[in-house]
Amino acid sequence: MNPVAPDLYTVDGTSETATHNVWRIREDLWEYLTYTAEKMGGGHSAETRRRLSEDILQVLDRLELVEGHWATPGLAAIEELRLLINDGDPVALGEAIERLKGRRRRQARAESSRVSPSAREDVSDGRPRFEVLLVDDCTPEDGAGFVHQMLAQRRPQDPFVYEINIVPSYEDAVAALLLNTDIQACIIRPGFKTRSRRPLEQDIKDFVAANGPNDLDPARPIQRILALAEKAAELRPSLDLYLVAGVSIEKLGGSLTSRFSRIFLRADSLELHLSILKGVGERYETPFFTAIQNHSRRPGGVFHALPVSRGGSVSNSKWIKDMEEFYGLNLLLAETSATSGGLDSLLDPHGSIRDAQRLAARAFGARQTFFVTNGTSTANKIVHQAILAPGDVVLVDRNCHKSHHYAMVLAGAKVAYLEAYPMDEFSLYGGVPTSSIKKMLLDYRASGRLDEVKMIALTNCTFDGIVYDVERVMEECLAIKPDLVFLWDEAWFAFAGFHPIYRRRTAMAASQALEQRFQAPAAREKYAAQAAELFDPVTGEPHNDDLWLNTRLVPDPDRARIRVYATQSTHKTLTSLRQGSMIHVHDQDFAHLTEEAFREAYMTHTSTSPNYQILASLDIGRRQAELEGCELVQKQADLAASVATAIEQHPLLRKYFRILSTLDLIPEEFRTSTSPMPLVDGLARMAQAWKDDEFVVDPSRLTMYIGATGVDGDTFRHEYLMDGHGIQVNKTSRNSVLFMTNIGTSRSSVAYLIEVLVKLAESFESEASTRSPRSRTAHNRMVTKLTKGAPPLPDFSSFASRFRTDKALPDGCIRTAYFETYKPDSCEYLTDSGVRKRLAVGEEVISAAFVTPYPPGFPVLVPGQLLDTNVLDFMAALDTKEIHGYDKHHGYRVLRLQPKALTGQL
Repeated sequence: MNPVAPDLYTVDGTSETATHNVWRIREDLWEYLTYTAEKMGGGHSAETRRRLSEDILQVLDRLELVEGHWATPGLAAIEELRLLINDGDPVALGEAIERLKGRRRRQARAESSRVSPSAREDVSDGRPRFEVLLVDDCTPEDGAGFVHQMLAQRRPQDPFVYEINIVPSYEDAVAALLLNTDIQACIIRPGFKTRSRRPLEQDIKDFVAANGPNDLDPARPIQRILALAEKAAELRPSLDLYLVAGVSIEKLGGSLTSRFSRIFLRADSLELHLSILKGVGERYETPFFTAIQNHSRRPGGVFHALPVSRGGSVSNSKWIKDMEEFYGLNLLLAETSATSGGLDSLLDPHGSIRDAQRLAARAFGARQTFFVTNGTSTANKIVHQAILAPGDVVLVDRNCHKSHHYAMVLAGAKVAYLEAYPMDEFSLYGGVPTSSIKKMLLDYRASGRLDEVKMIALTNCTFDGIVYDVERVMEECLAIKPDLVFLWDEAWFAFAGFHPIYRRRTAMAASQALEQRFQAPAAREKYAAQAAELFDPVTGEPHNDDLWLNTRLVPDPDRARIRVYATQSTHKTLTSLRQGSMIHVHDQDFAHLTEEAFREAYMTHTSTSPNYQILASLDIGRRQAELEGCELVQKQADLAASVATAIEQHPLLRKYFRILSTLDLIPEEFRTSTSPMPLVDGLARMAQAWKDDEFVVDPSRLTMYIGATGVDGDTFRHEYLMDGHGIQVNKTSRNSVLFMTNIGTSRSSVAYLIEVLVKLAESFESEASTRSPRSRTAHNRMVTKLTKGAPPLPDFSSFASRFRTDKALPDGCIRTAYFETYKPDSCEYLTDSGVRKRLAVGEEVISAAFVTPYPPGFPVLVPGQLLDTNVLDFMAALDTKEIHGYDKHHGYRVLRLQPKALTGQL
C-alpha cells in the first residue's frame, strides 16, 4: 500500500494535529520523502516526476514549520533538499534523504558534500549524540561563528557529540524544549526576543500563552534571563543551563548563580564545551552498574558463598550448561556476594550504591532515595514501620494495594479508611476526594484526637490511571494538621517525573513547589488573611467545620512541615529488572525524627543478600530516565492516544469497544475541563486540566469498556487476548480491560493491538449473524448483566466495636484482630447464606481475614471488619475466579461470636 503524506499544519502554521504527536508525524514525513524519492528514481514520465517533485516540495513545506526546533536534520537540511530537487537528480536526492533521516544518530552535515571539509568529522563511532539549544536573537553570521567556535573544540576523546540549534526568542525556546527531547543543555544569551517571528503551532501558542510571560522588558536583562531560565527548568529540570554574556558577568553571577550551572564570557568556548560534556557526563554516570562491570572483568577466586558466582557451578557442569547459554556468561560473572573491591553494601552503603542512590535522588527531585529489591510492597512496609508506632492513627485509601493493609498489621497502627468515589457502572474506584480527607481530619480535631493522626497514605496514580492534585491535597491537609506525614504510593507513576506536564502531580515535585512557596513572604500574607476568617479573633478557636470544608485552605508556612515519602515500582514503568523499586524522601524532619527508625525498618525488610543485578538495573534505568525520559514518556502517552483515536474512528471497533474518557472516569464535580481526552486536544489543553482539575486521567492508561461484547473482563483478558493473540494486560473489571502503554511500547505493537481488536470485533460480528434464538437470548442476557447489572461497589462497613477506639471515629486496630485469629478455636467458616442468617437476626459477623478478589485487587474485607449485605452482594456478583482469603468450599473465615480473644493490643 502506498503511503500517504501525513498532514502536520495548515498553510498559516496552525496545527491540524496536537503537539504531542509531532514526533510521530515528523517521522512519517521523512519516511514519505524516502518513498517519493525512490519512485522518482524509476522510469517515470516527465509529468509523473513533476508531480512527485511537487509532492516532495509540499512535504518540505510542512517539515519546515517544525524542523526549526531541531538542529538535525534541521532547516539547513530542508534547504539542501530543495536545492537537490531543483538540480533534478533523483539518485542524489534519495541518498540525501536517507542520510538526513539518520541525523539524530549520526552527523549528516559532516558527510554532506555542501559542507566544507574543515567542518567534517569521523561519524562512524557510536558515541551518544545530543543537541544544545542556544537562545539568542543573533545575526546569521554571529550564530554561525558561535557554532564554528564550539564545534572547533571537539576532540576524538570526547565521550559525546552534540549539535547546536539556535532560536531567537522565548517562545521559540519553549517550543523547542517541549518538542525536541534530544536537547540536553540550554545556553542563554541576553539578546533573545520575547515573541517568535515564525509561525508556531497553535498548540504551542496556547501553551506559551498560558505559561509564558507577557512582555519581557529589554531594559531589564536579569528579569528576562531569569524568566526564561525558570521556565526551562520547569519544563526540563534535568537540563544544564548556561549563561553566556558579553560584559559584567561578575555582577550577573551574584544574581543568577542558583539558576545556572555556570556563567561564561563569549570568548570562553572551550570551557563552555567542556562544561556541556561534563554536565551530560554526570547524568550518564552509573556508579554501581559500572562497579558491577568492573568486578566481572577482574580475575579472582571465590572462597565464600554463591557457587554460581563467576559461573563456577555452571560453566563446568555436565547438566546445566544451558543456563549459561540462555542467560549469558556476563550475568554469572556479575553474580557475587562481595561488598568490597568497588562494590558496596545495600544495608550500609558507603561507595557505589551510595553514589547511585544520590544520583537517583537528584533525578527524581528527592532529598534522599533508597533502592529496594523486593518491590514496592516492601517499600511500603518500610515507610509504614519507619513512621508509625502502635496506637498512631493512619488515614488510608481503602482500595490501596494490599501491602499497606499488611503494613498496618506489622506496625500496630490504627486504621481509618478513606473512601474513593465509586464508578459502579464500570466496577471501578476513583480517588479519595480532598473534601473527604479534610472532613476526616476535622472530625479528629473536633474529637480532640488530631494529635494521634500521624500519616495519610494514598495511591497516585491509581491502577486505573486516576491522578490526584498532590500539591493541593498536601497543602489543605497541612492547614489542618501541620505535621502530617504523607505516603504517596506511586508504584505505577515512576515515569511521571520526566515529563513537563505529568511532573507537577508527582509527590517530589509537589513537595519542592510547596517548600518554595512556604519560603516566600506572600505565603505568610495569604495565611494571615485566611486565618482571620477561619479563627475566632478573641478565643483563637477555629470557626465551624463547614467553613473549613468549603474553603481552599492554605497552611501556616511557619508551622507546616513538609514530610513526604513516595514509593515507586521502577520496574513497572521505567527500565529495571523485576522487583526493582525506590523510596524517595522529602522530609524536612528526616534527620532528627525519622532517620534512625527508617534505618531500622529498612534493615527489617531488606535482605542481607540483595540481588545486585536489580540494583545495577535501577542505576542504569535512572540514567535512561534523566537523558531520554522526556522523549520516551511523550511517545508513551501519544501512542495510547493513537489507540483511543483508532477505536473511536473505526465503526466496527466503536460498536463493541469504547475507551472510557475523562468524562466517564471523573465526575463533573472534580473537574473544570470538559475535554474527553485533553491530550488528544493538545499539550496546552492537557496542561490546563492538570493544573486546574482535582483529578485527571493518565493518558497512557486506556480502560476499554467491553460490555457490548457479552464477554466478561477476566475471560476477555485470558482467552481472547493472551491465549488467542499473545497480548498481555494487567487488570480487568467485570466489563472492562485496562491497556497501558509504557516507555518500551512501539508503534508496531500498537498497530498489532488495533489489528487484533479489529479481528475480535469481526468475530463478534460473525457470531452475531449466526446465533440461534436461544443463544441470542443468552448472549443478550449476558450483555445486560455486564452493562446494567453491576452491584454497587461496597464501602467499608466498620470495625467491630471491640477493635475500635471509640464510637465517634472510624479507626480500628487490624493488628489486634489479626492476631486474635492465632488463638485456638477463635475462628470458624460461614457460607454466604450462613452469614446472611446471622445478620438477619441482628448478630455481628466479624471477618478474620483479608478477602481480596482479583479484580479489583484490593481487600473488600480486613480482619476485624463487620460483614454486611453490601459486601455479600458484591462478592456474589463477581465473575472472577481468583479471590484471596475466601474458601470456595467453606466460605468466609470469621471470628467466633464469643472468641477466646486477646484483651489488649499485641
